Amino acid sequence: MQVIIEPGRTEKNYWKDLWRYRELFYILAWRDVKVRYKQTVIGVLWSIIRPLLTMLVFTIIFSKIAKLPTDGTVPYAILVYTAMLPWQFFSTALTESSNSLIINSNLISKIYFPRLIIPVSAVMASFVDFMISFIILFGLMVYYHYTPPLQILLLPFFLIFVFITSFSLGLYLTAVNVKYRDFRYIIPFIVQFGLYISPVGFSSNVIPQKWRMLYNLNPMVGVIDGFRWCITGSSFTQQTSNSMLLSMFITLVTLIFGIYYFRKTEKTFADII
Repeated sequence: MQVIIEPGRTEKNYWKDLWRYRELFYILAWRDVKVRYKQTVIGVLWSIIRPLLTMLVFTIIFSKIAKLPTDGTVPYAILVYTAMLPWQFFSTALTESSNSLIINSNLISKIYFPRLIIPVSAVMASFVDFMISFIILFGLMVYYHYTPPLQILLLPFFLIFVFITSFSLGLYLTAVNVKYRDFRYIIPFIVQFGLYISPVGFSSNVIPQKWRMLYNLNPMVGVIDGFRWCITGSSFTQQTSNSMLLSMFITLVTLIFGIYYFRKTEKTFADII
């Protein structure tokens, strides 16, 4: 491949280069998938075991012990797992993408290519895990004799939604992580804290009205509520609509700012890293 560097046309050529280097994107994404489970005994089955075990723990704690209500007649295990799927994807994608530039430091310092490819490939590798974990959801539906509602056809929209949410926040954090290595210790805390303030083990309906606005500032609230609505047919209230719209707005703002900050700092990556 021949790359022509033209003065004054960096921005225009950059987005063209993303398409020219698409094969590198495929290679990096597939490499991340293989490396993640290299030298493990059960390999990609970890993609199924992790959310499944978390679902069992949350079901026992929130349903059996805390006695929190479910939405309608939906089994609590399905209620939790439909939230665990997007959350597991988000947390894995955020962690992997935020460290992606550091992990690929040798590649960055040696050759030219749009650095944006690296965090995108990390998110895509996490999406492969997500699709594997999705298999368990069908198994739960068969076990509980549960038939999903017709709005499950809208699920691809929320798949795109969670992908953009993961990528937008991960894009900003990966750029910050190159300059300030302290963030690699902060990110696991953010992920752990986010799990408990997101409606994974419980329904958003249990949140008091006075805390709703603060609660909805978490962009994953709208994503998870959307997943639940598509798969469980939970009631689509005004509060659900507000959380989705606010999540979309926050995600859009984060995406724009993330791309801006990443592009602004990208030219210094090879020197700092």
